[in-house]
Amino acid sequence: MTSSSLSADLHRYLQESRDGVLSRLEGLSQYDMRRPMTPSATNLLGLVKHLATMEHGYLGDCVGRPAPVPLPWVEDESVLDGADMWAKADESSDEIVELYRAAWRHSDESIAQLALDAPAEVKWWPEERRATTFGHLLVRMVAETAHHAGHADITREMIDGRGGGDHDDIGGAEWWERYVERVQRAADAHR
Repeated sequence: MTSSSLSADLHRYLQESRDGVLSRLEGLSQYDMRRPMTPSATNLLGLVKHLATMEHGYLGDCVGRPAPVPLPWVEDESVLDGADMWAKADESSDEIVELYRAAWRHSDESIAQLALDAPAEVKWWPEERRATTFGHLLVRMVAETAHHAGHADITREMIDGRGGGDHDDIGGAEWWERYVERVQRAADAHR
């Protein structure tokens, strides 16, 4: 496999996960996009904001291509307190989605312009690990986005029961009801 085909494969997987994350917002109210659904406050719009921040950092700043838009939570360092994991009341969902799409465009330019072995530096990592490569950061971003796409699937299911992307391909409502009953019976055997 050539470096360019590996880069293309990584880009494709990244885009599939990006699309999956945004699809979890479809049809939801502003409240449902924003409300914390777990004890750690996981919420859908926060996942989008976080991923935009991560892409601008890893696939932009770390390879000498600063984000084309300011990220106030990075500039004021409130990101260290989780400010990238939720949307303030005055931050619109359209604004955050567009920020994420802008991050995609910026990252996609990096993917098109840089070889996987291009040098990169992650200033917020420990000094002995800061020097890395663009390829390492691209793999990290693919993994990070897939990780949070899974969170988005589960979070959406908790909001309104809408399962992940392949949910309807597996079975209809009756199939899922029987499946959940089987899983519950197996768990009940260990009460």
